[in-house]
Amino acid sequence: MKTNMQKPSLPRTRAARNMRLGLMALALGITGSSIASTLPTADSKPATPAKHPRLQVGKASWYGKLFNGRKTASGERFNMNALTCAHRSLPLGSWIRVTNLKNHKSIFVRVNDRGPVPETRVVDLSYAAANAVGIHGLGKVKLETVRGGDPELEQQLVAQLHIPLLPVAGDFATLKQPSRFNSNL
Repeated sequence: MKTNMQKPSLPRTRAARNMRLGLMALALGITGSSIASTLPTADSKPATPAKHPRLQVGKASWYGKLFNGRKTASGERFNMNALTCAHRSLPLGSWIRVTNLKNHKSIFVRVNDRGPVPETRVVDLSYAAANAVGIHGLGKVKLETVRGGDPELEQQLVAQLHIPLLPVAGDFATLKQPSRFNSNL
Protein backbone atom coordinates (compact mmCIF):
# COMPACT_ATOMS: atom_id res chain seq x y z
CA MET A 1 0.00 0.00 0.00
CA LYS A 2 1.48 3.34 -1.04
CA THR A 3 1.19 6.34 1.19
CA ASN A 4 1.13 9.81 -0.26
CA MET A 5 3.84 11.60 1.69
CA GLN A 6 4.55 15.21 0.85
CA LYS A 7 8.04 16.61 1.04
CA PRO A 8 8.47 19.58 3.33
CA SER A 9 8.70 22.63 1.12
CA LEU A 10 11.36 25.27 1.55
CA PRO A 11 10.25 28.87 1.91
CA ARG A 12 10.12 30.47 -1.51
CA THR A 13 10.73 34.03 -0.45
CA ARG A 14 13.48 36.20 -1.87
CA ALA A 15 15.14 36.34 1.57
CA ALA A 16 15.22 32.54 1.84
CA ARG A 17 16.67 32.25 -1.66
CA ASN A 18 19.32 34.85 -0.91
CA MET A 19 20.18 33.02 2.32
CA ARG A 20 20.65 29.71 0.45
CA LEU A 21 22.78 31.42 -2.19
CA GLY A 22 24.85 33.13 0.48
CA LEU A 23 25.46 29.82 2.22
CA MET A 24 26.51 28.29 -1.10
CA ALA A 25 28.98 31.14 -1.64
CA LEU A 26 30.32 30.67 1.88
CA ALA A 27 30.73 26.94 1.25
CA LEU A 28 32.56 27.72 -1.97
CA GLY A 29 34.94 30.04 -0.14
CA ILE A 30 35.66 27.48 2.55
CA THR A 31 36.09 24.66 0.03
CA GLY A 32 38.26 26.79 -2.23
CA SER A 33 40.50 27.96 0.59
CA SER A 34 40.93 24.44 1.96
CA ILE A 35 41.84 23.09 -1.47
CA ALA A 36 44.20 25.99 -2.15
CA SER A 37 45.99 25.47 1.17
CA THR A 38 46.88 21.90 0.15
CA LEU A 39 48.45 22.92 -3.16
CA PRO A 40 52.23 22.51 -3.42
CA THR A 41 54.35 25.64 -3.51
CA ALA A 42 56.34 26.62 -6.59
CA ASP A 43 59.62 25.29 -5.18
CA SER A 44 58.26 21.97 -3.93
CA LYS A 45 57.64 19.06 -6.31
CA PRO A 46 55.08 16.41 -5.35
CA ALA A 47 56.54 12.93 -5.05
CA THR A 48 53.48 11.39 -6.67
CA PRO A 49 51.08 12.65 -9.34
CA ALA A 50 48.35 15.02 -8.14
CA LYS A 51 45.45 13.20 -6.53
CA HIS A 52 42.98 15.81 -7.81
CA PRO A 53 44.02 16.99 -11.27
CA ARG A 54 43.16 20.56 -12.23
CA LEU A 55 41.89 19.43 -15.65
CA GLN A 56 40.31 16.17 -16.76
CA VAL A 57 38.93 15.19 -20.14
CA GLY A 58 36.71 12.18 -20.65
CA LYS A 59 33.20 10.83 -21.01
CA ALA A 60 30.32 12.11 -18.92
CA SER A 61 26.99 10.47 -18.25
CA TRP A 62 24.00 11.61 -16.25
CA TYR A 63 21.58 10.22 -13.71
CA GLY A 64 18.11 11.30 -12.74
CA LYS A 65 14.72 9.84 -11.82
CA LEU A 66 15.96 6.45 -10.62
CA PHE A 67 18.16 8.08 -7.95
CA ASN A 68 16.07 11.18 -7.20
CA GLY A 69 15.54 11.54 -3.45
CA ARG A 70 18.13 8.94 -2.47
CA LYS A 71 20.99 9.84 -0.16
CA THR A 72 24.28 10.77 -1.81
CA ALA A 73 27.78 10.16 -0.47
CA SER A 74 27.70 13.64 1.09
CA GLY A 75 24.59 12.70 3.09
CA GLU A 76 22.22 15.04 1.27
CA ARG A 77 19.32 13.85 -0.85
CA PHE A 78 19.97 13.68 -4.59
CA ASN A 79 17.99 16.24 -6.56
CA MET A 80 18.03 15.60 -10.28
CA ASN A 81 17.13 19.27 -10.88
CA ALA A 82 20.11 20.64 -8.95
CA LEU A 83 23.49 21.40 -10.51
CA THR A 84 25.47 18.57 -8.93
CA CYS A 85 27.65 15.66 -9.99
CA ALA A 86 29.34 12.47 -8.86
CA HIS A 87 33.14 12.20 -9.09
CA ARG A 88 35.47 9.45 -7.89
CA SER A 89 38.16 11.48 -6.13
CA LEU A 90 37.38 15.21 -5.90
CA PRO A 91 36.43 16.35 -2.39
CA LEU A 92 32.72 16.35 -1.64
CA GLY A 93 31.43 19.91 -1.70
CA SER A 94 34.01 21.14 -4.21
CA TRP A 95 32.99 22.93 -7.40
CA ILE A 96 33.99 22.10 -10.98
CA ARG A 97 33.25 23.64 -14.34
CA VAL A 98 32.01 21.07 -16.86
CA THR A 99 32.41 21.97 -20.54
CA ASN A 100 30.79 19.91 -23.29
CA LEU A 101 33.54 19.64 -25.91
CA LYS A 102 31.03 19.15 -28.73
CA ASN A 103 29.15 22.45 -28.32
CA HIS A 104 31.42 24.31 -25.82
CA LYS A 105 28.59 24.95 -23.34
CA SER A 106 29.74 24.96 -19.73
CA ILE A 107 28.20 24.94 -16.27
CA PHE A 108 29.48 24.89 -12.69
CA VAL A 109 28.42 21.93 -10.58
CA ARG A 110 29.05 20.86 -7.00
CA VAL A 111 30.44 17.40 -6.21
CA ASN A 112 28.04 15.70 -3.80
CA ASP A 113 28.34 12.01 -4.68
CA ARG A 114 30.82 9.31 -5.65
CA GLY A 115 30.87 7.71 -9.06
CA PRO A 116 30.49 7.11 -11.92
CA VAL A 117 30.47 3.35 -11.72
CA PRO A 118 31.85 2.60 -15.22
CA GLU A 119 35.62 3.17 -15.26
CA THR A 120 35.40 4.63 -18.79
CA ARG A 121 33.61 7.76 -17.49
CA VAL A 122 35.05 10.67 -15.51
CA VAL A 123 31.84 12.22 -14.12
CA ASP A 124 28.14 11.56 -13.61
CA LEU A 125 26.08 14.73 -13.96
CA SER A 126 22.65 15.39 -12.52
CA TYR A 127 19.88 15.59 -15.11
CA ALA A 128 19.79 19.41 -14.85
CA ALA A 129 23.56 19.78 -15.30
CA ALA A 130 23.64 17.41 -18.28
CA ASN A 131 20.71 19.20 -19.87
CA ALA A 132 22.37 22.60 -19.34
CA VAL A 133 25.45 21.55 -21.35
CA GLY A 134 23.50 19.58 -23.95
CA ILE A 135 24.35 16.00 -22.95
CA HIS A 136 21.50 13.57 -23.60
CA GLY A 137 23.32 10.27 -23.08
CA LEU A 138 27.11 10.23 -23.11
CA GLY A 139 29.25 13.21 -23.97
CA LYS A 140 32.90 14.19 -24.04
CA VAL A 141 33.64 16.84 -21.43
CA LYS A 142 36.44 18.85 -19.88
CA LEU A 143 36.42 19.24 -16.08
CA GLU A 144 38.16 22.18 -14.39
CA THR A 145 38.31 22.36 -10.61
CA VAL A 146 37.49 25.73 -9.05
CA ARG A 147 40.22 26.56 -6.59
CA GLY A 148 40.72 29.52 -4.33
CA GLY A 149 42.88 32.18 -5.92
CA ASP A 150 41.45 31.74 -9.43
CA PRO A 151 39.43 34.97 -9.68
CA GLU A 152 38.21 34.36 -13.24
CA LEU A 153 36.58 31.01 -12.41
CA GLU A 154 35.26 32.34 -9.09
CA GLN A 155 33.65 35.35 -10.84
CA GLN A 156 32.03 33.11 -13.43
CA LEU A 157 30.67 30.82 -10.70
CA VAL A 158 29.25 33.77 -8.76
CA ALA A 159 27.66 35.08 -11.98
CA GLN A 160 26.03 31.68 -12.59
CA LEU A 161 24.59 31.69 -9.07
CA HIS A 162 23.33 35.27 -9.54
CA ILE A 163 24.94 36.45 -6.32
CA PRO A 164 25.69 40.19 -6.29
CA LEU A 165 29.36 40.94 -5.74
CA LEU A 166 30.08 42.98 -2.65
CA PRO A 167 32.90 45.52 -2.66
CA VAL A 168 36.07 44.48 -0.86
CA ALA A 169 37.89 46.69 1.63
CA GLY A 170 39.63 49.42 -0.31
CA ASP A 171 36.88 49.60 -2.92
CA PHE A 172 34.67 51.70 -0.63
CA ALA A 173 36.57 54.88 -1.51
CA THR A 174 35.60 54.52 -5.18
CA LEU A 175 31.91 53.90 -4.52
CA LYS A 176 29.53 56.79 -5.16
CA GLN A 177 26.67 57.33 -2.77
CA PRO A 178 23.18 57.48 -4.26
CA SER A 179 21.96 61.08 -4.54
CA ARG A 180 19.20 60.64 -1.94
CA PHE A 181 21.86 59.90 0.69
CA ASN A 182 24.06 62.84 -0.31
CA SER A 183 21.32 65.33 0.48
CA ASN A 184 21.13 64.08 4.08
CA LEU A 185 24.85 64.53 4.78
